[in-house]
Amino acid sequence: MNIAVVGTGYVGLVTGTCFAETGNNVACVDIDKVKVEKMKQGIIPIFEPGLEILFERNIKNGRLFFTTDLNEAVRKSEIIFLCLPTPQDGDGSADLKYILGVADDLGKLFKAEPNIGYKVLVDKSTVPVGTSDKVRKEIHKHAPKFEFDVASNPEFLREGMAVDDFMKPERVIIGTSNDKTKQLLEQLYEPFVRSGNPIYFMDERSAEMTKYAANSFLATKISFMNEIANLCELTGAEVDKVRIGIGSDSRIGKRFLFPGVGYGGSCFPKDVIALVNTANENNYDFKILKSVIKVNENQIELFSKKIMHHYHNEIKGKHFGLWGLAFKPNTDDVREAPAIKLIKHLLAKGATISAYDPEAKETTKAVIGEKITYAEDAYKALEHADALIIVTEWNEFRTPDFQKIKSLLKKPVIFDGRNLYDLDKMEANNFTYYSIGRVIIK
Repeated sequence: MNIAVVGTGYVGLVTGTCFAETGNNVACVDIDKVKVEKMKQGIIPIFEPGLEILFERNIKNGRLFFTTDLNEAVRKSEIIFLCLPTPQDGDGSADLKYILGVADDLGKLFKAEPNIGYKVLVDKSTVPVGTSDKVRKEIHKHAPKFEFDVASNPEFLREGMAVDDFMKPERVIIGTSNDKTKQLLEQLYEPFVRSGNPIYFMDERSAEMTKYAANSFLATKISFMNEIANLCELTGAEVDKVRIGIGSDSRIGKRFLFPGVGYGGSCFPKDVIALVNTANENNYDFKILKSVIKVNENQIELFSKKIMHHYHNEIKGKHFGLWGLAFKPNTDDVREAPAIKLIKHLLAKGATISAYDPEAKETTKAVIGEKITYAEDAYKALEHADALIIVTEWNEFRTPDFQKIKSLLKKPVIFDGRNLYDLDKMEANNFTYYSIGRVIIK
């Protein structure tokens, strides 16, 4: 098939590349001329494990193209995926200006060229309920008689595992009430579900709601487990044992039960708030999700208080080595990352920071600039530091040289926001060790 993917951010680039990998001709469209030129040269703009190999292969094989010309890409395509940003607006709602702007452009094209054939527009972005109707209405303003359809096909990609998630999806959700659209999208996704995983067809509004519901439920599990961890600290219970105990219940499951400094990234914070906003617009008080948001905001504050308490509420002049900047491992994404929030808090209190992350150095610089020092490796970040702070659970942090850590730190103090280390090992190595939902080792 001939496909256009509008927007080459995280979702768009993974979507376009993976569709090309199954033999489709894919034109990826972006307004950023510099970015498009780099991609034409084979330079990938994001870090995502496994993507670069597919990206380079499909450019070489002539199935993956990049352009700034929306009309050219759409003329040649049967299916147009809208993979555009939906940033949080001032009131918490999803800002649809990019999606509706492209819909307006397409309406003008369809009016000018009514014989270019049936087109299926697919909302791949995470969008509020009713967005498909708004896209359809925007196009109809210009081309009321043009034959097209608008479907919803939300993405369920985990950053760091997006290629596997796309190539071997647990399920594919497609919202359409049009039989012709259903047949086209079923044919497009057939290579990805050969092992028997389902394609669920539903109406557009249900598909749009499914994405928000899924992300909000996962965020709820994270905030719930963090509340349990906080209670464990007060009662003397061990959160690791509690996590194993409840995770073995098949009704609950093991995933998203690891306590920490809270969720971040491009999806959970924005999507939970957007669903609360949708509820507010419909005069419904979504109490659970409001609590989820509050718990997540408080979690980094509670972690900060552990650091402040250890230093008797005075950290001016203290220097910290910090491991992990990305909101999660295997990505360079720092959007809503707990590390960024923590850094800003510590800097405001007069501390200095030397940080290391395997991938997120440049993306962090784009947010906070040179306010901290960026170390070239994990141990360099610890030189002359008063303590080590761990915020992201990269694999390379899991089995470090503890004796080397002790030799570099002024005092053997670790604040672990991801519970990476065994308590007995920390005690045996004579560390002062703070974690989440567990006893303090002194």
